[in-house]
Amino acid sequence: MGTRGAPGRRCAAGCRVSGATGGRRPPRPHRSRSAQAPSQRRRTGDAARAVAYEVLREVADSDAYANLVLPPLLRRRGISGRDAAFATELAYGTLRLRGRYDAVLALATERPVTSIDAPLLDVLRLGVHQVLGMRVPPHAAVSETVALARSTVGAGPAQMVNAVLRRVATDPLDTWLARIQEAAGADTIEQLAVRESHPAWVVRALRQALVADGRPVDDVAALLAADNAAPAVTLVARPGLVSQDALLDDSPGARAGRWTPTAVVVQGGDPGALPAVRDARAGVQDEGSQLVALALLAAPVDGPDARWLDLAAGPGGKAALLGAAAAQRGAHLVATELQPHRARLVERSVAALPEGVVEVRCADGRDVGRAEPGAYDRVLLDAPCTGLGALRRRPEARWRRSPADLPTLTRLQAELLSSALDAVRPGGVVAYVTCSPHVAETRTVVADVLRRRTDVTQLDAREVVRSVAGDAIDLGEGLAAQLWPHVHGTDAMHLALLRRT
Repeated sequence: MGTRGAPGRRCAAGCRVSGATGGRRPPRPHRSRSAQAPSQRRRTGDAARAVAYEVLREVADSDAYANLVLPPLLRRRGISGRDAAFATELAYGTLRLRGRYDAVLALATERPVTSIDAPLLDVLRLGVHQVLGMRVPPHAAVSETVALARSTVGAGPAQMVNAVLRRVATDPLDTWLARIQEAAGADTIEQLAVRESHPAWVVRALRQALVADGRPVDDVAALLAADNAAPAVTLVARPGLVSQDALLDDSPGARAGRWTPTAVVVQGGDPGALPAVRDARAGVQDEGSQLVALALLAAPVDGPDARWLDLAAGPGGKAALLGAAAAQRGAHLVATELQPHRARLVERSVAALPEGVVEVRCADGRDVGRAEPGAYDRVLLDAPCTGLGALRRRPEARWRRSPADLPTLTRLQAELLSSALDAVRPGGVVAYVTCSPHVAETRTVVADVLRRRTDVTQLDAREVVRSVAGDAIDLGEGLAAQLWPHVHGTDAMHLALLRRT
């Protein structure tokens, strides 16, 4: 606790950074933890852990997204480098593995976690992630989390944190995994859900989606594990504004993406510091998201190809990619978005494009087909969905969604898809995209809409995706193209291509 001994400091993970003495510590009398006077005990946690705690509280209290809360907090606190990376892994990793850690805490405390006050529970979760999920020495994980507890929830609860984390630290992760699986009962889905920290309904839905794509049911374990791995940061080089090679040159250690000529995978650092990202010539965008947008551009249309529509454009990544291609092809893109704040995000995303190429409208996409029937040659509908395909990037989403969300979402998806099909002209193409592989949001929505129409045919999206990504890409069964984190290293994007006849 504290910094007595050799001069130096501790990094966020608890390791000592040597000072002028070369890291040697003078001998000191043995003193037990309980013998310390209260005034000598650390009362505040380090800044990185404090930021991670604030992120968890914002997510819980304000339904905030961690990826929107954390970066400004780090900037305001002046946290960068290794400490910023530590805070990021601590916050995101704790959110991803919350279900696993709650099961561990239920056994370690011998009571349901629902009986623990929410702020104290978040402190405990952060401590368990350091002990079982990070390379933090156990003594540092315990002492630093106890200090954080004193500063956030008080001295009394901090004693509980100390006792519980010491109990957790007595056994390795594998032992705890065996215990929580046994406590989950005989149901293999419940065991997998608690081990891999997903709600059981999500595990069932993902397993069904894998089977629908013609993949082995046992793939679900690898998929869940991929959801729990921190994703690489991927940039998009917007055509005509910056090249993939230029982004690679400006990003030491970066590599080209696997599937698209626009993707660059960067190694650490703040992508917002790159000039091309600051100027909106490039942006942060998952390669799967890039691939489905490029597939729409590669799909053949009959007739003119000058008016394009992004029907639900916020926050604007796909609109910027389509807009960059439109500038090169002499086309015009209309980007509609219902929410004003998201429409402003679209405007920022397309800021580097030539004036007049993209028109951003704040409008309800469900009205466009009726207001502008047959007006567009290509239409992208990236429909609002559960987001089960992007759990790597939005770790809190798995705990917010429930099966009760599906009826409202699938009804909205069907209404938007009907509007998109009305808005495209005969011979034009609609791309129906979701960042969810859930069968109810993908194959079922498309089938239900097509059942009510006689003027639409479904194209083989897999062949179009292969024309962009190459023949080596492993795609499943059916006419739609489904991407997977454990297979493609992307979010689980779903793409159906529909032609108006």
